[in-house]
Amino acid sequence: MRLNFGLICAALLGLASETNADVFKDPDTGFSFSQSNVQITTGTSYITFRIAIPSPATAGQPYDAVLQVVAPVAAGWVGLAWGGSMTNNPLLIGWPNGASGVVDVRRATSHTAPTAYTGATLQLLKKGTKTNGTHWQFTAKCTGCTQFTTTGTTTKSLNPAGNNRLAFAYSKTKPSQPASNTSPINVHDLFSYWDHDFAAAGNAQFQDLVDKNL
Repeated sequence: MRLNFGLICAALLGLASETNADVFKDPDTGFSFSQSNVQITTGTSYITFRIAIPSPATAGQPYDAVLQVVAPVAAGWVGLAWGGSMTNNPLLIGWPNGASGVVDVRRATSHTAPTAYTGATLQLLKKGTKTNGTHWQFTAKCTGCTQFTTTGTTTKSLNPAGNNRLAFAYSKTKPSQPASNTSPINVHDLFSYWDHDFAAAGNAQFQDLVDKNL
């Protein structure tokens, strides 16, 4: 089922990679991404999450990360929880806005709507952000998403040389103010978890690639 989806998307602006590929070399941005395909229906519909990080990156220390998300147009917004939970970690959310995209980073301390999070900053990478008739894609660099405070003084650091538990949520309902990164969002229709391979996400020319894609 994934093979058919991958072939279709490859023909449509290259928004998705070949099926079952753990590493995706993006021809648009030049990044080498570690990727996971997360199924959102019982058929062939899934959301692709791709992550790129600097190489080398030091364990226990913060480092920047680039997130690329490819979603079907049926998805109104998509969010990634960097700590693998809907609470007490950075939530990077994004949605399409015309031919471009909008991203924001938020945080929730309970199972309520997340609010603005000042502990992380984002840069939307325009060359990796696009939309076609069937899918939309955004690419963004996050500073502050790989090391963060969870509760109290507890700090969580994502391992650059291994697997990290991530979570995602998505809604079929588009944000009410799609041009604004502060737009309210509806409650998610689905959430799930997976272990993402950061060891395969390294890019030796990370900052150069960021600069080229702004």
